Amino acid sequence: MGSAIKPSGRRPVGRGLEEQGRGPRYEDRVTTENAFTRPAARGPRPPLAVSGIHDAGRRRALGALAAGVCLLITRPAIATPDELVVALRETFGDRKIQPGRVRFELPRLAENGNIVPALVSVDSPMTEQDYVRAIHIFSEKNPLPRILEMRLGPHNGRAAVSARIRMATTQQVLAVAEMSDGTLWSAAVDIDVTVSSCT
Repeated sequence: MGSAIKPSGRRPVGRGLEEQGRGPRYEDRVTTENAFTRPAARGPRPPLAVSGIHDAGRRRALGALAAGVCLLITRPAIATPDELVVALRETFGDRKIQPGRVRFELPRLAENGNIVPALVSVDSPMTEQDYVRAIHIFSEKNPLPRILEMRLGPHNGRAAVSARIRMATTQQVLAVAEMSDGTLWSAAVDIDVTVSSCT
């Protein structure tokens, strides 16, 4: 019989370093790799250092806005009766404005100048021969004297318009009806405004 094969004494390749203690074991490699490759647990981020600067800028902006609002409330832009005269002349020229034939319904006391209901009606048959051509509303102390202009004709059937207007302050409001024959008729109402509008 042949001779028995004797072991060569060589160790299996790839295990010598681990057994001799000169290399990391598999468990050690896994632990080391996980320590560097796994993302760190995310916790709440610390506040940025510039947040105080942003807060200060926001406070300054709000302060400036509040100051502007106060300025608008305490010093509203108000026209003068002379500007109303100019607006009437620019609209109607030298034609005479007569009182009568116009009914102007406006509250004598307005708690909110931003929303004031107004109704203007004119005594007119509204026929092809006799009708209301336009209805105007003018303000004595609003920043802009002209508040409303509504064009009408015989097809309207009734000479009446309603609207919600804005009043800057206590004043007199004038409604003027322009007739088809060129004549002008009017009615005026004094109104007390409790809270002025920002017009």
